[in-house]
Amino acid sequence: MGLHELDLNLLLVFQAVHGERQISAAARGLGLTQSAVSNALARLRRALGDELFVRTAAGMQPTPFAERMAEPVAAALAQLEGALAAPPAFDPATSRRRFTVAMTDVGETYFMPRLVALCGAAAPGVRIAAVRVTQESLRTDMEGGRVDLAIGAFDDAPGALYQRRLFRQHYVALFRAGHPLASGPLTLKRFGAAQHLVVTTPDSPYDRINVALQKAGILAAASFSVPHFAAAPYIVGTTDLVVTVPLKLAERTAAPFGLAYVKSPLRLAPLQTNMFWHRRYNQDDGNRWLRALVAEAFGEQ
Repeated sequence: MGLHELDLNLLLVFQAVHGERQISAAARGLGLTQSAVSNALARLRRALGDELFVRTAAGMQPTPFAERMAEPVAAALAQLEGALAAPPAFDPATSRRRFTVAMTDVGETYFMPRLVALCGAAAPGVRIAAVRVTQESLRTDMEGGRVDLAIGAFDDAPGALYQRRLFRQHYVALFRAGHPLASGPLTLKRFGAAQHLVVTTPDSPYDRINVALQKAGILAAASFSVPHFAAAPYIVGTTDLVVTVPLKLAERTAAPFGLAYVKSPLRLAPLQTNMFWHRRYNQDDGNRWLRALVAEAFGEQ
């Protein structure tokens, strides 16, 4: 007979009777009445076409067919119990789990140093790998388990993802310390007269920076551009160029690169950064720990 035709609960009765050799003892072990066990055994006998157990002076003795069944049935039930058992609790202090977190180059600059420090203190064996994903691949990468968490301003995140807001930030003009723009109010006229470094990334929502620069007549006049924000602090730190970046990037790079920044005069909506995860991993202990770590370290109170 096919397995789909068999009530698998009957195998639990079979295992108990085989082990105890008595209906009464098997019933006590299963928390059932003797009649319930006898009825279940009768159903199994009919389903398999074998007597299975024969009553003797020494108790219920298995037939040769039942003896052949006993070991593989016990192994199968043990595997099922293992599969259904709750996974071991996630312990950051001893875990060696690897988490993959999707973020932009701006995110790597802002989030990774702090995450490295936090894991070093509380979870020395945990590994975090930052990766880039496209807006289009975000859902498939997360539902496939290739990405555990995404942090960023993913404006069009799929509905299948859970999310939590971390913070909002505005855009700033970033330049070397001592730059003429550092003194006095930064008007759009003064801003437009400066030399600009343009970051040409097409990634949303950072593409809105260049839309605003174009409307201000600055984009067409810019002579220098790079494809990533990561290069910007190196360049503006040793030149008179100005670059428009999110505030958190400016905060992270100002001191190490000797930079200053002021709020941009461009009309730019604030940038909201969220944390995203897939519903498949909403109850996963490790994912929940990482989400709590990120929320505590970077979330607005």
